[in-house]
Amino acid sequence: MNEFTRKNALSVKCNHCQIAFKNEVMIEENNLFFCCKGCQSVYYLLQDEDLGSFYNKLGSKTLASVKKYEKNDLNNFDEDSFFSNYVKETQEGFSHIDLIIEGIHCAACIWLNEKILFETDGIIEAKINFTNNKARIIFDKNEIKLSSIISKIRSIGYDAYAYEVSLADENASEAKKDYFIRMMVAVFSSVNIMMLGVAKYTGFFTGIDDDIKHMIHMAEFILCTPVLFYSGSVFFKGAYYALKNKIINMDFLVCSGAGLSYVYSLYILLGGAGESYFDSVSMIITFVLVGKYLEVIGKKSALDTLDTIKSKVPLFATLVKKDGKKVVAIAEIKVGDVLELKTGEQACVDGELLAYESSFDEAALSGESLSVDKKEKDPIYSSSINLGSLIQYKALKTYEKSTLNSIVVLLEDSLNHKPKIEEKANEFSKVFSLLVLGISLGTFFTWYFLGLSMGFSYGNISVFEKSFIVAISVIVIACPCALALATPMASLIGISSLAKKGLLFKEAKYIEEMAKADVMVLDKTGTLTNGLLSVKDFKLSNNNIFYLNLMYSLVDSSTHPISKALKKYLEEKYSDLEYLKIDKIKNINGKGLSAFYENIKKESFELLGGSSSLLKEHNISTSFKSSSSEYIFCINKEVFACVTLEDELKDDAKDFIAYTKKNNIKTVILSGDNINVVKKIAKELDIKEFYGNINPIEKANYIKGLKEQNKRVIMVGDGVNDALALSYANVSIVMKSGTDIAISVSDIVILNNSLKALKDALILSKRTYFFIKQNLLISLVYNMITIPLAVFGLVIPLVAALSMSLSSLIVVLNSLRIKNKG
Repeated sequence: MNEFTRKNALSVKCNHCQIAFKNEVMIEENNLFFCCKGCQSVYYLLQDEDLGSFYNKLGSKTLASVKKYEKNDLNNFDEDSFFSNYVKETQEGFSHIDLIIEGIHCAACIWLNEKILFETDGIIEAKINFTNNKARIIFDKNEIKLSSIISKIRSIGYDAYAYEVSLADENASEAKKDYFIRMMVAVFSSVNIMMLGVAKYTGFFTGIDDDIKHMIHMAEFILCTPVLFYSGSVFFKGAYYALKNKIINMDFLVCSGAGLSYVYSLYILLGGAGESYFDSVSMIITFVLVGKYLEVIGKKSALDTLDTIKSKVPLFATLVKKDGKKVVAIAEIKVGDVLELKTGEQACVDGELLAYESSFDEAALSGESLSVDKKEKDPIYSSSINLGSLIQYKALKTYEKSTLNSIVVLLEDSLNHKPKIEEKANEFSKVFSLLVLGISLGTFFTWYFLGLSMGFSYGNISVFEKSFIVAISVIVIACPCALALATPMASLIGISSLAKKGLLFKEAKYIEEMAKADVMVLDKTGTLTNGLLSVKDFKLSNNNIFYLNLMYSLVDSSTHPISKALKKYLEEKYSDLEYLKIDKIKNINGKGLSAFYENIKKESFELLGGSSSLLKEHNISTSFKSSSSEYIFCINKEVFACVTLEDELKDDAKDFIAYTKKNNIKTVILSGDNINVVKKIAKELDIKEFYGNINPIEKANYIKGLKEQNKRVIMVGDGVNDALALSYANVSIVMKSGTDIAISVSDIVILNNSLKALKDALILSKRTYFFIKQNLLISLVYNMITIPLAVFGLVIPLVAALSMSLSSLIVVLNSLRIKNKG
């Protein structure tokens, strides 16, 4: 730029950020101009690093001006508290952190950041996700500090901060809100345009005054403009980035059809001869936008999962030292520390029980309602709850490596990398869009050159206008409204029908996955069974009602699942039971209860109720044996009652398994329960493959193994122990009776806890998927018939728009047929 040009220019673009500023504020150096010293330093840094090609990739886009930062704030990234909260260790011994890169605008920004990080010593891996600007960085903390990584990112004009789920959740909420507002603007405008269209279409056939017609065009223009440039901006953005990557996608077809129709309609509004098609523009954007909204409406729920799980973890623990006890944060716990656990408290790290005995609720991991008895040196798992008296245990793992946190980390990873299912329409869109544009362009040139060479006359319009109208007709009539509606419309009808049967689908895409599934993995407790113990066998040595009252009084004093089940059974079988006031009730190491009763005659009765191992401790012999849960009640060391309890199958379990076999869906049981109990259930249901005594990570690995074999897996569970496995499945289903965590991870919730509802889900999913394919076929056949008609000039844009609307209506009406059966 010469001196004259520079002095007379109103503004000059910064050579780095590309933003134009008044020339008097610019820094000029070697015929280069910078808005600030920050942009100047970044520009020369990129040149020195041989990264000047960044500006070629950037093109005409602008960047934010380089910010100034306080040097001291970098020290915060090296603080122990920051490191413990956000930096994790990999299996190879490196450090891993997730960062949000601020200031990313395009693929060029991604390229630049990855390039500069890759070439930095100490950084092992750097990957940036363009959809959320999340960077996954693995580095050697012995070679490079985290503050140096942040400084490196800042040195090229960007900023970085630690990724938090709450920020991702906020972004997902904003995206959902943004799409909803865009859709509502489009729907409102389209409805009003169509009302005006009734008058216009009627006038086209019966006659209409030019002034009234012009007023209608003007009103349609006012309503259509915000639809195209506000509601439809998402398609223009999608088409732009697709073109940057040399791809012609469905967004480009939507934009070209709507954009060219808008330009032509604007020409008609300003005095040209013909008909305007603002109504077609509005309908194109509205129909496709509805489909887009359906894709984002269910995404927020998945991001709530991690916060829910982390809220279950205790923040502090009681550390036992020689000089006393101290409450510490769980991150401060080291291997070998002795921790205290009171009754009802939750273990925060994995460990080993010291010289104590107690009973633990491990439902958060195993999913089983029965408590587990523990003695000295038995393992204690994080998240298990102490049901007995106060105990102490030795930490064998830090919090980061404990069982529950391992599940949290794996779950976060699986949620972040869960692949999207591309709809059939989108898979076909690249070829379809390119083909339609090619046909439209070929049609224009054919009509134009034939018209000129042969001297065709088209009334009051030129050869160019006629050629343009025919080409527009091709694009409008081939508009992918029907194609875009094919999947979401059928899905909505299917989801509505499923909801009436007690099934809540969080996203429409899982209908297709269910229809294609070939493996059904089922948890046992609460899924195939009722999840509640019930008395299977009840034997008494005699019918002494007084002894029954004593037994009833003892089980009434406990909240243990066995005691609750037995209490319910006694109340149902015996209507005249009487509660007796018993004393000295004692919980014996999770194996049962002991108590005493003294009558008015001062006669004393020693009561004992629990497992056979409890009887052995009291030197009471019995020949009673049970492969299921057992309860033996003794009075004064004499056996009075022997009870067998089982978790019974659901009434509809056999019918459901029969349906899966008939439809060639392989069924597998994965359970944390005793293998003998699982085997018994599997035999009763005739299920050949089953596994018991497995933990949550083993469940997840099994699902991953099936996925690696290209199996489409449905996982059905109900507890925290199932959450990780559920996240890896193609479709995860949870009973409403399940835990909040499992429900938040799931794709489908069965509201009535019924396996019949699950069977209905499979039936209706298959039916809905059939109609999705039928809708796609209808839209393709429609295009095969109508596009040639438009090419030969037999369809004007007005009729093309009506035809396009008719094709969409056919798809909607066909989708409504889903309700007729199932």
